[in-house]
Amino acid sequence: MQLGIHYMNFTHPDTPPEKMAPLLRDTAIAAEEIGSTWFTMMDHYFQMEAFATAHDPMLEGYTSLGFVAAITKRMQLGLMVTGVTYRHPGLLAKIVTTLDVLSQGRAFLGIGAAWYEREHNALGVPYPELKHRFERLEEAIQIVEQMWSDEEGPFAGKHYQLAETINVPSTVQKPRPPILIGGSGEKKTLRLVAQYADACNLFASDLETVAHKIEVLKRHCDELGRDFSTIRITVQGGQFKPLDDPDGFLRAMEQYSRLGVSLIGLAPGAAPDPVAYVRGLAPIVPRLAQIGS
Repeated sequence: MQLGIHYMNFTHPDTPPEKMAPLLRDTAIAAEEIGSTWFTMMDHYFQMEAFATAHDPMLEGYTSLGFVAAITKRMQLGLMVTGVTYRHPGLLAKIVTTLDVLSQGRAFLGIGAAWYEREHNALGVPYPELKHRFERLEEAIQIVEQMWSDEEGPFAGKHYQLAETINVPSTVQKPRPPILIGGSGEKKTLRLVAQYADACNLFASDLETVAHKIEVLKRHCDELGRDFSTIRITVQGGQFKPLDDPDGFLRAMEQYSRLGVSLIGLAPGAAPDPVAYVRGLAPIVPRLAQIGS
């Protein structure tokens, strides 16, 4: 099983804006040094109220990943996950292409239907009803796939119309960067995963819930004629405390691995020193890598 580091918190002791760049830099470098497979950040303009407050600091995701791309060499980079409402899909394809080119082929597109209504309303970003956000999500995936192909013609959808889908330069990764869909909704989200995605990301709330979601995804794959084994299953493990109980964490990961999970995302979260948190994972990563191998 592989490790991903999810950098979601910019509030640390003695961290004014001028110190945020060095802290992000050092955390990303530490993540790569210990063997993290990917490095992700959130796509929010306000910090989540469930974690802190809207007045706590939050940096824009793709700009931040561009910074991380310049100081790392191996980790895949993506947002967990892009809100479909925040950027026009044609511009999103160009943004992720730019990240892929400048990282020399390490970008992936994590995308979802978006949910944080307060930041939409505060900043004047339209917040359609849920049905229309899912319609936009599907069209956005279709648009980025077209822009990452040789097709440069128009796209005519219900919500988006593009006269030309020119995207030069093309991505470094061929045929395109991986597409990950975040979320676990059984009727729409997981069906979109089965239809379009290379990977999904689930919250590891408990083993039984994850097992159920994977079974739902398998049923969608069967209905659509998709080979389930071609979809990478990843989870976010915010409830795990690997530094407090490494052996217990690894036993849990063995159970998730048996379900087909191949990557666990861990976040420094409220840790006062994210660099120390990441470096503390170093002895765990080789043992984690043995699971499922």
